[in-house]
Amino acid sequence: MADSEATFSSSPAVEKLGSSDLLSVGKGYGTYGIVGATVIAIVLPVLLSIVFMGKKKVKQRGVPVEVGGEAGYAIRNGRMPHLIEVPWEGANTMAALFEQSCKKYSRGRFLGTRKLISKEFITASDGRKFEKLHLGDYEWQTFGQVFDRACNFASGLIRLGHNEDTRAAIFSETRAEWFIAFQGCMRQNITVVTIYASLGEDALIHSLNETQVSTLICDSKQLKKLAAISTKITTIKNVIYFEDDGSATADDSSISGSTSHWTVSSFSEVEKLGKNSPLPPNLPSKNEIALIMYTSGSTGLPKGVMIAHSNIVATAAAVMTLIPKLGSNDVYLAFLPLAHVLELAAESIMLTAGCAIGYGSALTLTDTANKIKKGTKGDTSVLKPTLMAAVPTILDRVRDGVLKKVEEKGGITKKLFNSVYKRRLAAIEGSWFGAWGLERMLWDFIVFKSIRDVLGGSIRFMLCGGAPLSGESQRFINICMGARIVQGYGLTETCAGAAFSEWDDTSVGRVGPPLPCCYIKLVSWEEGGYRISDKPMPQGEIVIGGFCVTSGYFNNQEKTDEVYKVDEKGMCWFYTGDIGRFHPDGCLEIVDRKKDIVKLQHGEYISLGKVEAALMSSNYVDNIMVYADSFKNYCVALVVPSHQALEKWSQQVGIKYRNFAELCNKDETIAEVRQSLSKVGKAAKLDKFEIPEKIKLLPDPWTPESGLVTAALKIKREQLKSKFKEELQKLYD
Repeated sequence: MADSEATFSSSPAVEKLGSSDLLSVGKGYGTYGIVGATVIAIVLPVLLSIVFMGKKKVKQRGVPVEVGGEAGYAIRNGRMPHLIEVPWEGANTMAALFEQSCKKYSRGRFLGTRKLISKEFITASDGRKFEKLHLGDYEWQTFGQVFDRACNFASGLIRLGHNEDTRAAIFSETRAEWFIAFQGCMRQNITVVTIYASLGEDALIHSLNETQVSTLICDSKQLKKLAAISTKITTIKNVIYFEDDGSATADDSSISGSTSHWTVSSFSEVEKLGKNSPLPPNLPSKNEIALIMYTSGSTGLPKGVMIAHSNIVATAAAVMTLIPKLGSNDVYLAFLPLAHVLELAAESIMLTAGCAIGYGSALTLTDTANKIKKGTKGDTSVLKPTLMAAVPTILDRVRDGVLKKVEEKGGITKKLFNSVYKRRLAAIEGSWFGAWGLERMLWDFIVFKSIRDVLGGSIRFMLCGGAPLSGESQRFINICMGARIVQGYGLTETCAGAAFSEWDDTSVGRVGPPLPCCYIKLVSWEEGGYRISDKPMPQGEIVIGGFCVTSGYFNNQEKTDEVYKVDEKGMCWFYTGDIGRFHPDGCLEIVDRKKDIVKLQHGEYISLGKVEAALMSSNYVDNIMVYADSFKNYCVALVVPSHQALEKWSQQVGIKYRNFAELCNKDETIAEVRQSLSKVGKAAKLDKFEIPEKIKLLPDPWTPESGLVTAALKIKREQLKSKFKEELQKLYD
């Protein structure tokens, strides 16, 4: 599920999977497999495809609905005649949902963490040191045990001196204690401020001071970072740290115990304090703010989205209806950042359904992950999850790694893999009956088993969010991992809720119908040429209304008023700035972005205008348009270079050319201009992904007469994209 500000990419939780992470493909090929496959794969499917030949009936997944507010074309989920607000009666807050689920599934395993057996540091040939971990099995806590710990922490937090009228912040990587601390705060109606563990110093100071946090809960490794900015954090009184492996104490050299500003305590100390002096809960109402979730920020400082209890519960209740057979037999792999709305929503869904949650990390996910000691197992191998959420970057790298292995093997392995893949693809797309039944089982055993073992071998359902997933990668995961993979669309401002592909929808490039907790309305954007009257599909800005829509931005009424609108019936609508179209079956497709802000493949936002303004300071640039493809993890640029500056450089280095166009096409020239862009980009503190990786130098200036810039010489982005479509595509080839 995408969101308008906060994405996975700003977090280290995006694992850099490559071919080294993948087991050998083609293991087990032999005479038995080939002969058996020949009989089953050719003869049987031919007969069955004739028998079952015919047109598929289109399922209506979303239906039009009359709603209030600005005129538009609105759709609701086709499963439900009305919006879902709660998973069951009485569970209308996170505190109530947590308590009721923990009682309902009290003896079932809930939160699992791997035991740390040993750690060591190895030195690479270049002198760099790397930490390697030997991790054991998962150690599980039941729902009942987790509930007791959350209650103890809640009491301990108040006994420690936390003022119930102030906020607590969680500044940590994803782990079981994060979830327990969050639920503990909910028991005492304490609003939690979530902050990415990777957040920069300025944004961290801004987030803590703006929300006037009095208690900060963090990893022990964050204490040094906090100490460095302690004089700039004005309201914190208590700091509670998670022990790294249960052995850290307040006497450690990295932990000061107390300062003139703070009282520092370990998480276990606070739990013990609450256990010895329990307090009754102070339960919230459904409309009270559970979270202020800080986004990664597209430009400037991050914004804090105010998420009510009812928003989280509604999203969990809605998604519950769409995942088949979700329950206590499922195991969810948690490794994405809990400070991101998608992971928090996912774990809330697991809580509601009684699923087990096993915690891992990006650096320990697979057997060949960076922090896993050679010869020991990664998280997926030990946990064998059935459910997981992922971002496109991970899935694209899995795909690239598998294809690289296949290419390296060559010969019959490559031919067999390609042949089987094509047949399975045809089956999924409905043009061939083959690759199902016995044939599918055979191919799974011979060709795909070793690929699936990379993620534990038991994945049955995957959710991809944070950025668009390419159709090729979606199909690849369907086939090679044997898992249903669905795309979701949502935002921090809608508590991850908006649209969700249904499990039996085999199409690609769409994000499904609206979740049953909300409506999605398209509003015409005349300026951009997107209208609800467009044929064959209505198009427009995506506007979301319903129980998942949050109440606005903390301490930022001006921005709230820009994008949140309450209609005559009292329903709040969030204007996303994204452009979508509805297919005839009621499924949404994202087609454009209203603003000059693009989300890259790994989820990072890039503000094209901001980057262009920074790069214009290069002496070589006369004009520039930065372009970003959402299916890529870098941007490119079209540059009109300064004749004078470029010709002066060419004379200095002795480059010969017949005309300016020839000079612009020379590799040395392109390299020089790109180096200059990199230099000014770094000086402007642009992130790496904001500096164009490839550029095209265009010798002819952009003028108002050409229609490529306005009379005020502002670039016309859509016209430039259209005119230089081929050049932009070549930059990504």
